[in-house]
Amino acid sequence: MPEKRTLDALDVALLAALREHPRAGALELSRITGVARATVSARLQRLEDGGVITGYGPDVDVSAAGFGVQAFVTLEIAQCAIEDVQRDLEAIPGLLEAHATTGSGDVLCRVAASSHEALQQVLVDLDRSSTVVRSTSIVALSELVPWRTRPLLESAAVPDAGRSGMQPRAGRGPAAGS
Repeated sequence: MPEKRTLDALDVALLAALREHPRAGALELSRITGVARATVSARLQRLEDGGVITGYGPDVDVSAAGFGVQAFVTLEIAQCAIEDVQRDLEAIPGLLEAHATTGSGDVLCRVAASSHEALQQVLVDLDRSSTVVRSTSIVALSELVPWRTRPLLESAAVPDAGRSGMQPRAGRGPAAGS
């Protein structure tokens, strides 16, 4: 498990700049954040080494890719079967993510499909797992707030750490809503 670290204002500014300009290199990020390129490179390396930055792959909108029907599925599983259900879930292509949870269900899954008929097949595939005792699905109608991290990171960032007076250059910084 990666070591927990406290992010400061520069870390958050770099993460926001990367979100806004995902193809930017260290030089462009240094211009956006107003810090030296070597500082940007060192900070990004620390964020990667610490497990804060987990990748640079493209964000994919599954709806735009043809999988516009999404649902959340709660699974109740057999006692002590979390590893078995994990293996079964990983084999289902329509499964986007799954989380072990507390509460009335044991696992919360997010699934996507190209149609309601295809969603039905994903749900059947989920129920085929010998460890699933019961499943409950809820179809998502629309996304109200997309996946985001910036507000959380900004709320917990150590103020004025990193580089004093760091301000993105006018017209170049990341948008506030990222």
